[in-house]
Amino acid sequence: MAAMRGRMGAFGLRLHPDKTRLVEFGREAAESRRRRGLGKPETFDFLGFTHICGVTRKGRFSLHRKTRADRLRATLRQVKDTLRRRLHEPIEEQGAWLRQVVRGYFAYHAVPNNIQALGTFRRHVGRLWGRALRRRSQKDRTPWGAVTKLADHWLPKPHIIHPWPDRRFAANHPRWEPGAGMPHAGFCAGGAP
Repeated sequence: MAAMRGRMGAFGLRLHPDKTRLVEFGREAAESRRRRGLGKPETFDFLGFTHICGVTRKGRFSLHRKTRADRLRATLRQVKDTLRRRLHEPIEEQGAWLRQVVRGYFAYHAVPNNIQALGTFRRHVGRLWGRALRRRSQKDRTPWGAVTKLADHWLPKPHIIHPWPDRRFAANHPRWEPGAGMPHAGFCAGGAP
């Protein structure tokens, strides 16, 4: 920590005392803490995600990034307030706007191991939309089945947009694909014998 403070100080920067701490995190963190009789590795929040030391189904270390709960609630609150203001717009306009909202949310938060949070966001947006549609009239009797159909039509389904970095690198640099190390077929200089 002292080395980090010194390095930042060389550039005229300071670490915020309340926002900076050392966290034991990574592949060996769980085993190291277990040997010392401590619980699971700590989590930390960074860039809108809670970072968690997780495990794959095969028992290997896996980084889990989950959308921060407070950010999820804040975004849903904004959607609710905006739906109130757009209450009497046509359903097509509301649906197109909500599609943009959900797609934009997925564009940032659709990382591996975060599919549940994406589904939760989409489900809550659908419920908020259903409530807003029912508030358009005192006599409204719109069944939830109709609201579900609207949500299925307008709101995109959750899917992972950002793959793990090694898969992204392989897609951008095809020489790393399987079989890329195999030599090309040979050609004779003078043509066929």
